[in-house]
Amino acid sequence: MPASAESLIAEVPAFAAHARTATLLRPSEGAPGVRDSSVGGPLLWPEDEPWPLCRAPHAVQVREKLTDDERETWQRIDRAMKERRRPGRAYEVTEEEARVQQQIMAGASALDMITWERMRWVQDSSGPGVPMVPVLQLYARDAPAAAPWPDGADVLQMLWCPTEHSDPPGQPRYWGPMVTLRYRSSSPVGTVLDPPRPDRADDCYLPRPCVLDPVEVTDLPDQDELPEDLHAEGDRWAEAHGVEYHRELACRPGWKAGGWPSWHLTDLMSIDCSCGARMRLFLTVDSSHDGPDVSVGRHGELRVFTCPADPAHPIRLNIQ
Repeated sequence: MPASAESLIAEVPAFAAHARTATLLRPSEGAPGVRDSSVGGPLLWPEDEPWPLCRAPHAVQVREKLTDDERETWQRIDRAMKERRRPGRAYEVTEEEARVQQQIMAGASALDMITWERMRWVQDSSGPGVPMVPVLQLYARDAPAAAPWPDGADVLQMLWCPTEHSDPPGQPRYWGPMVTLRYRSSSPVGTVLDPPRPDRADDCYLPRPCVLDPVEVTDLPDQDELPEDLHAEGDRWAEAHGVEYHRELACRPGWKAGGWPSWHLTDLMSIDCSCGARMRLFLTVDSSHDGPDVSVGRHGELRVFTCPADPAHPIRLNIQ
C-alpha cells in the first residue's frame, strides 16, 4: 500500500484530529462546456444576470524619463562602483552615492537602464470598471466535500479581475487580482450569457481553458500548525516510508478545494475574519503546476479563505 495521509493516521491516530478533506482539481488543457467543471472555461451564467465588473483601483505602472543630468549622474556612480570593486567582493555604494540615487528614484520602485525611465506603481480608478474573467467553475458532484454548499446551490464560480491590485479594500497586505465567488443552482439556467471581454488585462491572469479530473484526498497541516512532537513523528514516519511529509502528505500542492495551506515562504500568518473567527482555506490556485498557464506572485499560490462561522462573510485573499 503506498504511503499516504490515511496510512499515517492509521499508525499514528493523533493525526486524525488535524486531517482535512481536500479535492485536488488536476486541470489539464481541454474544451469544457458550461455544464462542466473547469478552469478558464465558459460559465453557466444566466443571460439576464449582469456580468460582474471590478471597480476597485487598479495598480498601473507609470514610466518617467530621467533627465540627462540624472542619467549622467547615475552612470557616473555606476562607473565609480565598478572601479572600486575588488575580485570576490560585491559592488559597494557610498552613503552620498546612495543618497543621490535615492533622490533620482524619487520613490519609484525600479529603474529601466535601457530606456532610462523610472517605474512606479500608482492607483488608477478611472474607467467604467473591468469585466472579470472566469477562473474556476466547480459542480458539487465533482467536489462534494468543498463545503459548505448553500441550500439549493450546486455550482461554485470563481472570477477575478485580470489586473494588479495593491491593498484593495478588505484585503490588507495583498497584491494580485481581485476575486469574487458566486454560487448558483444549475437547474433554472437556460440561455447563457456571452461574457464581455476586459479592455485591459495581464496575460498571466487569463487562464487557458482546462477540464478537471478531481480526486478527494486527506490533507494534513505542516509544522506551523501541529504540535512539535507530532510533526517530528510524522517526519520520521514519512522518511521511513520513502515520502516527504510536506507536500506529499501535508499541504498538498496544485489547484485544490479545501485542505491546508502551506506557509513555505513565510511564517504562519493568522488570517482572521472581521467577526474574529480564524478563517479556513477554501480554494487554492497554483501557478507552479502545469495546466492553465496562470502566474500569481512569483509563480506561487493564490489562496481564498472563508469564514467557518458564516460563509457569507467577506473572503480573504493571500498569495504565498
